[in-house]
Amino acid sequence: MLGFVERINLIDFLILLLIAGVCGSIGRAIAGYSHGGCLVSVALGFIGALIGMWVAQHMGLPELFVINIGGHGFPIIWSILGSALFVAVISFISRSRA
Repeated sequence: MLGFVERINLIDFLILLLIAGVCGSIGRAIAGYSHGGCLVSVALGFIGALIGMWVAQHMGLPELFVINIGGHGFPIIWSILGSALFVAVISFISRSRA
């Protein structure tokens, strides 16, 4: 049915979620903004990977520390830096103007 979607097994998916959660948590700690829980950290890890890789590609920077999980690479360093950048922007926007 969806031939273009590659399958990933459950263990690889759980490992990917764990790594994204750790990267998102580190990014939140760097930015100093701590609203949300574990699921927010996982989402931040994936968003950070997207933002970090986009910035790295536009600046011509290499992929630094990529972990291969189930045939898919996950950029650890760019995920941490991207999530820190994303969290910093979100915290700047959501602060009260009092």
